Order: sequence, then C-alpha cells, then structure tokens
Amino acid sequence: MLRFSTVVLLACASLAGCMIQPVPMYRLDTGTTELPVEEGTAVLLGPVTLADYLQGDALLQRLPDGSLALDGQRARWAGSLQGDIDQLLLRQLAWRLKTQRLELSPGKGFTPDVQVELDITRLDSGPEHPAVLEAQWRLLDSSGKRQTSRLVRLQEEHQGSTADQVRAQSLLLQRLSEMMATAIEPLATAKAPARRDAVKAPAKPKVQDPVIHAIEPIRTDLEVFRF
Repeated sequence: MLRFSTVVLLACASLAGCMIQPVPMYRLDTGTTELPVEEGTAVLLGPVTLADYLQGDALLQRLPDGSLALDGQRARWAGSLQGDIDQLLLRQLAWRLKTQRLELSPGKGFTPDVQVELDITRLDSGPEHPAVLEAQWRLLDSSGKRQTSRLVRLQEEHQGSTADQVRAQSLLLQRLSEMMATAIEPLATAKAPARRDAVKAPAKPKVQDPVIHAIEPIRTDLEVFRF
C-alpha cells in the first residue's frame, strides 16, 4: 500500500510540474530616444486616461468577431500599462521637442508653457487583427485655455505573435507622440518671443546734453569818435 501511494504521489507531482507554465509578461518599447540636455519648452503631460478594459494587467486579444478575450498563454503586462504608456510618451516628447522640462500631471509647483490632455479609448490587437490605437488629445496654453484638439485612429500590421503585437502597439504610441510633438511646436515657438521680451534689456548709457553757454549782450554804451 505504501509503495502504491508513493507511485501516485510521484505521478501527481510530475503532472503538476508539466501543467505549471511560466506566464509570459510584456512591456511596451519606448523606442530609440536620446534624452536632451536643453531646458526648452515646459510641457505638462496629462491627465492621460485609458479605457476601462485597459486598466487591468491582462493582455487582451481582439478576436475575429471583434470581441476581446484573454491571451491563450495568459500573457500579462509586466507592471502597470498606465505607467508604461506615461513613460513612453514622456520620453518620446522630451526627445522630439528637445527639452528636459516635462512633468506628469498633476505636476505640483510646475508651470507649463503647454499642457497635453490625452484620452486613449482603444489600444489592442489580435492574431488576425492589426494593432489599433484610438485617442483624442487636447492642447492647453500656459493660462489653461484650449488651443487645439484632435481625434486620431492609427493602425499597424504585425506577424501574429503576441510579442510582435506588443511591438506594433508600441509603434502606434510612438507615432502618436510624434503627432502631438508636431502640434505642440507652434505653441512653443509662439511662447519663445514672450520669454525673450521678458528679459530686461541693459540700460543704455545716458548721453549728457551739450552745455550751451549764455550769449553775452553786445555793449552799446561805448562812445564813437569821428575824425
């Protein structure tokens, strides 16, 4: 009986070992970026809001009928997808705008030249579906007044694997940051002259007025002798 129990336990342990598979985890690719050294335009990024179905850590797949389901391998995002997206956009904007002066909302104590509000309503893909990104951004000036807004829908093909789907989704977010940087640049250019004018020009040396001497009156009380 003891021998039979040992065989059963070993068989169960072997089966359990075969059934436990490591869960694949993925992170977005921020792309090739060079962090600038200049302190250029001050940009406040956020709030950045994600659709409800993107709030979890499961990497959902778009099925042929358009529905969403868990990945067959139970793939997950490594950490927070929200945090990944924030950092990707922050680094991309810093690189494209050549500025170190970027903060994530709420950015307490930070005075921006431009604020970018972003809503991402869709970011997904599937083995037979391309990666799709749908979003809207709004640009606000330093006084909080809305200057422009835009709705976008971007699409990227992939090879079908989960890893390549994540690559495609990363590329979509990089393209989004490029479009936002292009929209920010005119506002940054318009702000630059104001900053230059704010610098007080050095006072010019005062030119002393020339001294004009008083004209002495001609004496007319002299005697005139005639010969």
